Amino acid sequence: MLLEHRGRRPVVPESAYVAPSAVLCGAVVLAEGSRVLHGAVLTAENGEVRLGENSVVMENALVRGRADHPALLGDAVLVGPHAHVNGATVEDEVFIATGAALFPGSVAGTGAELRIHSVLHVNSRLEPGTVLPIGWIAAGNPAQLFSPDRHEELWELQRDLDFPGTVYGVPRGTPMRDIMSRQSTYYGTHKSDHRIDP
Repeated sequence: MLLEHRGRRPVVPESAYVAPSAVLCGAVVLAEGSRVLHGAVLTAENGEVRLGENSVVMENALVRGRADHPALLGDAVLVGPHAHVNGATVEDEVFIATGAALFPGSVAGTGAELRIHSVLHVNSRLEPGTVLPIGWIAAGNPAQLFSPDRHEELWELQRDLDFPGTVYGVPRGTPMRDIMSRQSTYYGTHKSDHRIDP
């Protein structure tokens, strides 16, 4: 399904494929030979989503572009099922496995591999060719790799990456009620989306 959002429409070249149950919303631009499979959602909120040549977004993955952090995916990129690419830059030939998550301001360097359920934290850069193991977290610039049992060490680095400021535009400690009031208003703009008939 193609949706116009905030006056912007998806761009899908003839050689690309979008499954009937996938959603492209707003300023989403696909390159030649790209594929978006069933249940995947590519949504450009106030920013763009760009998918490079011969790149594939698999079933039920989410790719979200944001105002300050567009989602820019290079050529020959695989976004696995249930992966979450939110306001991240993904360079060429990156493998993003099932359930991996990339947060706003993050960069996955050329040829990197993010294995199953791994996380690339906000404002962090995974160097080219780096393998992020299953379930591990990468944080910092350049990113340090943390196993899930190293939470205290991760928190020491993660605290300064400013997740609430980067993702929600608020200081740490802002009440959830205030954050969600803003988010509800922000996403409420989808009420005026228009379906585009092919």
